[in-house]
Amino acid sequence: MLWTRYVAIGDSFSEGVGDPAPGGGCRGWADRVAEELAARSPGLRYANLAIRGRLLGQIIDGQLPAALALEPDLVSVSGGGNDLLRPGADIDALAERMDAAVARIRAAGAGALLFTGVDPVGSPVIRRVRGRVACYNEHLRAIASRHGAFIVDQWAMHVLRDWRLWDVDRLHMSPEGHRRVAQAALETLGVPDAGDWRVPELAPLPELSRGAQRLATYRWARGYLAPWVGRRLRGESSGDLITAKRPELAPVE
Repeated sequence: MLWTRYVAIGDSFSEGVGDPAPGGGCRGWADRVAEELAARSPGLRYANLAIRGRLLGQIIDGQLPAALALEPDLVSVSGGGNDLLRPGADIDALAERMDAAVARIRAAGAGALLFTGVDPVGSPVIRRVRGRVACYNEHLRAIASRHGAFIVDQWAMHVLRDWRLWDVDRLHMSPEGHRRVAQAALETLGVPDAGDWRVPELAPLPELSRGAQRLATYRWARGYLAPWVGRRLRGESSGDLITAKRPELAPVE
């Protein structure tokens, strides 16, 4: 299938944080997908309304109406990860909101592309919400099945457990991580000859001593976790001063 009007909505994952663009700003998996789609459909136009730090409700209330106003034939929507990191997250309520959002996308005649969360088993801190992520993922799979949506199962992509596919903040993917997710998305969409996210296989990482692991975790917590917690306590978001990088449909260069 050749899409001609693709819109991405979501948080930092869809904005592309962790994957710097050559001319500045972020590239990310969504840009990479748009580039591949445009190579097969030269008339494709692409918009990206995703903004880092957004909660699912902010994505659905603030980005989805603008996305549908662009009359897309493909919408990728990812969200809920920031919600799951907060105490007291209501997973069923998140799923209900996502279900309604996907229903609106499909009712508008557009294809919907969803993403499960990555398995955080290797993270010394985020793995504490592993059960929440797994539960939300089950909801997402059911939503995709119910509405005939595409879904990229990142939980099953064991290669994403390798820290070389993540930025130093351990929260956002590196360029290689974004590249592989883009390939998985294109595979899910049925786009041929777009590369295989499974290769090249990565050599095993050298095993660190327990002391080295603790030191790395301490440095990460001081440099990235503490500022994140500080923003939460102040009611701030990393995306407060950020605007959408591609607010209108435009050709992919």
